[in-house]
Amino acid sequence: MNLAGLILRAAGWHVNITVPPYPRSVICVAPHTSNWDFVLGKLAYASVGRKAGFLMKESWFFFPLGYFFRAMGGIPVPRKGKNGSLVNLMVEKFKASKSLSIAITPEGTRKITKDWHTGFLQVAWQAGVPILLGAIDFPSKTISIEHTFIPTGDTDNDMREIKNITAGSAASIPTNFPPIDS
Repeated sequence: MNLAGLILRAAGWHVNITVPPYPRSVICVAPHTSNWDFVLGKLAYASVGRKAGFLMKESWFFFPLGYFFRAMGGIPVPRKGKNGSLVNLMVEKFKASKSLSIAITPEGTRKITKDWHTGFLQVAWQAGVPILLGAIDFPSKTISIEHTFIPTGDTDNDMREIKNITAGSAASIPTNFPPIDS
């Protein structure tokens, strides 16, 4: 067991990652209501010997944190509309890389929201990569990635299916993760 696994085990967390190690994938992680989701997710993926980058608000990439986040695989996300389409940027990154996994939180915020962003679906569909569905369940202290989802291009139906699969997890701040409407 590596250091990441030891840290999680010492804190009482369990990791259940059963999907294959795809060379390229989008990892959709929900719920996301706390900065601890990021720490736990990075540790869980590292505990099984895998690496994944992540998207994070551009404002977090100030000196010296910017160097640290980039070294961990961080990709700064500019404010809406600034520097063109994030979907196009991510599709180009996937097309240019033989090995790339990016974790994305579909809520796009730690605050309460019922509206999930669809960009991760568009990226996966346009880049031709699978979506791995990850969940962090705080009551059971379980971090899991057990489902591979292949997007169909039907955003509404794909989102409904993804929300149904991820609906069973309880967030660290439950009031910020409302019940999912099918």
